Amino acid sequence: MNMRINVPVELDRLAVANDRIPRPVQGEPAAGASSPHESATLHVTGEAVYTDDIPELRGTVYAALGLSAKAHAHVRGMDLEAVRRAPGVVAVLTARDIPGENNCGPVIHDDPLLADGLVQYVGQPLFMVVARSVDAARRAARLGRIDYEELPHLLTPVQAKEAGSRTLPDMRLVQGDVQAALDAAPRRLKGTFDCGGQEQFYLEGQIAYAIPREKDGMLVWCSTQHPTEMQAVVGHALGWHAHQVQIECRRMGGGFGGKESQSAVFACLASVAAHRLQRPVKLRADRDDDMMITGKRHGFHYEYEVGYDDEGRILGMRLDMTLHSGFSADLSEAVASRAVCHFDNAYYIPAADVRAMCGKTNTQSNTAFRGFGGPQGALLTEVVIERIARELGRDPLDVRQTNFYGIETRNTTPYGQVVEGNLIEPLVAELVASSDYRARRQAVNDFNASSPILKKGLALTPVKFGISFNVPAFNQAGALVHIYRDGSVLVNHGGTEMGQGLNTKVAQVVANTLGLDLDCVRVTATDTYKVANTSATAASTGTDLNGKAAEDAALQLRARLADFAARKYGGKPEDVVFAWRQVNVNGRNIPFGQLADEAYWDRVQLWSDGFYATPGIVWDKATMHGRPFFYFAFGAAVSEVVVDTLTGEWKLLRADILHDVGASINPAIDLGQVEGGYIQGTGWLTTEELWWREDGRLMTHAPSTYKIPAISDCPRDFRVRLFRAQNLKDTVHRSKAVGEPPLLHGISTFNALCDAVAAVGDGRTSPDLRAPATPEAILKAAEGLRRRRAG
Repeated sequence: MNMRINVPVELDRLAVANDRIPRPVQGEPAAGASSPHESATLHVTGEAVYTDDIPELRGTVYAALGLSAKAHAHVRGMDLEAVRRAPGVVAVLTARDIPGENNCGPVIHDDPLLADGLVQYVGQPLFMVVARSVDAARRAARLGRIDYEELPHLLTPVQAKEAGSRTLPDMRLVQGDVQAALDAAPRRLKGTFDCGGQEQFYLEGQIAYAIPREKDGMLVWCSTQHPTEMQAVVGHALGWHAHQVQIECRRMGGGFGGKESQSAVFACLASVAAHRLQRPVKLRADRDDDMMITGKRHGFHYEYEVGYDDEGRILGMRLDMTLHSGFSADLSEAVASRAVCHFDNAYYIPAADVRAMCGKTNTQSNTAFRGFGGPQGALLTEVVIERIARELGRDPLDVRQTNFYGIETRNTTPYGQVVEGNLIEPLVAELVASSDYRARRQAVNDFNASSPILKKGLALTPVKFGISFNVPAFNQAGALVHIYRDGSVLVNHGGTEMGQGLNTKVAQVVANTLGLDLDCVRVTATDTYKVANTSATAASTGTDLNGKAAEDAALQLRARLADFAARKYGGKPEDVVFAWRQVNVNGRNIPFGQLADEAYWDRVQLWSDGFYATPGIVWDKATMHGRPFFYFAFGAAVSEVVVDTLTGEWKLLRADILHDVGASINPAIDLGQVEGGYIQGTGWLTTEELWWREDGRLMTHAPSTYKIPAISDCPRDFRVRLFRAQNLKDTVHRSKAVGEPPLLHGISTFNALCDAVAAVGDGRTSPDLRAPATPEAILKAAEGLRRRRAG
């Protein structure tokens, strides 16, 4: 990807940032302004404290894990004497040393902390070494001698499907008479497609630091997206109650779903060792071990049949999806469910029969990843629409617009939810105009007609993404807000900060509610001893849930202060105004800090808890029908690429993105999320390839062999804007979630590559290009079209 191509550098994003985003100034409302990330300065200076930066207590020892070298085998014996005799080793623990349950499966109990007699993938933890230094522990962990009786193994979803190997029962969604729709359709298209998984590649690896406390207590500092789940699984591993376990997380260096359930093995094993030795234990996996142990985004195998008319309007679709689940269930059920609920993306499909199988393989147990199955579901339909357009000789954009969801009609999803607040048509129309799509489409065609080797591709893809957890009970959150006598405010909530700006947004919401500047509000570490029974920071719900809970607490405090102010200074509580760090009551402006101090002396409660539960979520898992989402976020992206068809190398020339975040709480943070999501989605579908050797060993298990996008892979011309619209639903400040939906914009990059490769042939034949579209895959697809055209 080192071709020298001259492209204009027009960074519209800078114009957006400078001209269209409000900047916070003292006294202005905090919400809606582009306030810097609350830890930005700490990140830049290196002062931000992550789990590994916490000052270590005296007597701290370090753990490492001994891993399986076989994909599927009975363990006939383990000779660990050399491990025990290694320099610095304090203890060696196996499954029999776990006092409670040897399991960390989040849903089904099929995921052992340490393998006990059976290994199911290369990299599965077999034993744990505790030593006086990190280096000593890791060196000793390599010395175990394991006697295996090898068993047959499966490595791909296709193999799992052929063998009938599954981790969970299959799912099926049926809407309308699909066979009748296919039989009556003027045209039909049938085929298969494959997309690979994706490593989360968080900058901060998996880590837990466990400290024994008095009366059988345990404090665990852990890099996790789900402290409450870590509290539960640590308790199970130790055979304790939840109140004996405290989990704390100030911040993570990235998560992307990889620290939702899969931080459990590290938290549990560090705690087991700490309890057994009665001394602090830190377990920090190095990058290779991290990637060998933990699961990734689910890869998918698709088999589809679609019926459509001469305009490209889809009349019926049959889709069979097989997930690369890995050796255990983990979160595959929810991932499959979300894929089923997103296969339609932005399109009305009147008749559908969709099946999902969670294929069991002898690989790492795949897990949550930004989008959580939604990108995999939408990808297939976007690829199919491109193929329909080539069959018809039409611009894919025209076919997409023909199939868009409507407003009054053609507005119900296959799972029965009406698409309310549909913005897809006006949003796409605005992007088509601002990106100059039509003229660029003609320019790409003209370029390809005169260029035999380099081929350009252009694609516009939309996004409709449902926001909420599919399990209704997970859509709840709590928060605590304290007002101190000097008027400063402390906030604690159940969400976790992983760089996405959650704490910044929550602080803005509280500051705005109390009429304060952002520097008056501080957000503390997530702590299971402060807010209990929290949901994972996942499914893009972090701000929606925790922001609403914090706002609820702040509103209660504001009401108490207003009532006190009216009693003390006259007037009515409902007329009291909080703004500009002042409280206006009965014609007088009282500094907020002064009123807080006066309220304290009058014994007014200056702290409050808040709670929020998302309304209206209904889901029938058996029929896969209901209303699983509170609302939808929309967006669209245009990507332009150029491909060297003799090498498979390519360059992303330009990207235009218009994304719906409702009434943005922090436009700068939201723009960053859109940009990052697009690049991460592009990486998933182009450069990030997971490859297992025939013996089941993951060979792309380090930065040297696994390629995430670099700055050179980003478009030099990158134009990102936020669509101007408020959320129809009563979300916090009428904003919309922005964590996961932008990742789907990367699909436009993949389709642009398909468009470029198709130009090698007659332009009407779809290339056999799988995802990720690595240079090798692109070259193979281009050569296939050349042979076909020559023959």
